[in-house]
Amino acid sequence: MWRAILIALLISLGPSACSKERDLPEAYRRLPVPPGLLDSAAARESGRKLFLTSCALCHGEKADGRGVRREGLSTPPRDFTNPSWRAGTTPRRVFFAIREGVRGTPMPGWKSFSDAETWDLVAFLLSEAHGRAAHVSHNPAVPTA
Repeated sequence: MWRAILIALLISLGPSACSKERDLPEAYRRLPVPPGLLDSAAARESGRKLFLTSCALCHGEKADGRGVRREGLSTPPRDFTNPSWRAGTTPRRVFFAIREGVRGTPMPGWKSFSDAETWDLVAFLLSEAHGRAAHVSHNPAVPTA
């Protein structure tokens, strides 16, 4: 019985993840997500540092879309702390947005980041949507202020 429930659950989750990536270019749909990356405290910390130096002007130091440059932008920067954003995205989609930019918005592509830097940034951004408390519970060494 448990096996049937597990199979049904996996089948129901599968199309949802695929549909979130359906419009990505083939190369990004096939991009392997490094194993353990999203749970890596070291990757999140490295991503946080990169975020603060390269992204916070628009997205805010707290990744909440309230950076000092947001007022002059035609489209508000993404609020990465919003759980709805996290529920509607995937690691590959975030990787794609960082590398290629977001069409129709001021978000540029950051092809200058290495793959490792981009994945670290993905790990950080996805962790922010779970809230500061969850982030701290995974890595108490990361400051919350």
